Amino acid sequence: MTSFESDYNNGAHPALLQHLLDTNSAQSASYGYDTWSDAAREKIRQACQCPQADIFFLVGGTQANATVIDALLPSYGAVVACVTAHINVHESGAVEASGHKVITLPSHEGRMTAHDLNDYLERFHADPTWEHMAFPGMVYITFPTELGTTYQAADIEAIHDVCQRFQIPLFIDGARLGYGLAAEGCDLTLPWLARHCEAFYIGGTKVGALCGEAVIFPNGAPPHFFTIVKRHGALLAKSRVAGVQFDALFTDGLYLSISQHAISMAMRMRQLFVNAGIPIKDSPTNQQFVVLTTQQMNHLMEHVLFETWEPVDADHTLCRFVTSWATTDDDLQQLSDALRTL
Repeated sequence: MTSFESDYNNGAHPALLQHLLDTNSAQSASYGYDTWSDAAREKIRQACQCPQADIFFLVGGTQANATVIDALLPSYGAVVACVTAHINVHESGAVEASGHKVITLPSHEGRMTAHDLNDYLERFHADPTWEHMAFPGMVYITFPTELGTTYQAADIEAIHDVCQRFQIPLFIDGARLGYGLAAEGCDLTLPWLARHCEAFYIGGTKVGALCGEAVIFPNGAPPHFFTIVKRHGALLAKSRVAGVQFDALFTDGLYLSISQHAISMAMRMRQLFVNAGIPIKDSPTNQQFVVLTTQQMNHLMEHVLFETWEPVDADHTLCRFVTSWATTDDDLQQLSDALRTL
């Protein structure tokens, strides 16, 4: 049965598998000092137009988030995020497990606003008892958001301006970064992103890789980041596994081209729901959220797999359908056939 449950339910893009196979018999240094990781870092620096960037390869998104946040914050520091943020909802308290509170702001279709952030930070610093509170030491946002929406460049620039005013770093979770950059109307680029945050990562796990996230510090990593990675159990002895894959992803524009494929498939999927008269939320990315009646939901579950997100009312449920680099015409045809028989 075709699955639209997530964008990481396939293996890896054939080009990555081939590169892993081609390099399999070669010996290499460990812990990220291998030839292919070095090549991948250089290709990413070029793509970001950021020759001074420090780049590390970690395995997955939660691991990357928890490790970077712990590295950027002092022991008494907290991270500010939307209430819908992945670190607040779906990471099992990983950030809190390292001793850092997540301070939440309102979510505007998954997005933080500079106004809300500035208002919170001003109120915090104006409070005479602030030393008794967890200190807001950094800001976390995702691009694209957990709800499939995106930020415009001006939105992130405004958030970054607030961060600079209060001298705290901005960290951008890019687990689905490729799908955000490929979305219609996106006015961000990798070079622009590297100039408007202190840390971000390029997601591989959801965008063609077996596993791996490329964590980027455009102006240099925090002190002892390598050691902090290992302390979090995030240092792979065979880190070439991630390096080889990113070497392939950043060869001949593969990362962006497979992301564009997922967006094309998502827009075709979106039209299928529109044609069927099913309410759908606004999302230019590979995550599409639709409101199904219980009857519609149960019928579609017999034909394709997808994720139930949250109840809307007694007879309606918000459901998520996700495309990826691996979505095929046949996958969409199965969904189309199921919708026609509602």
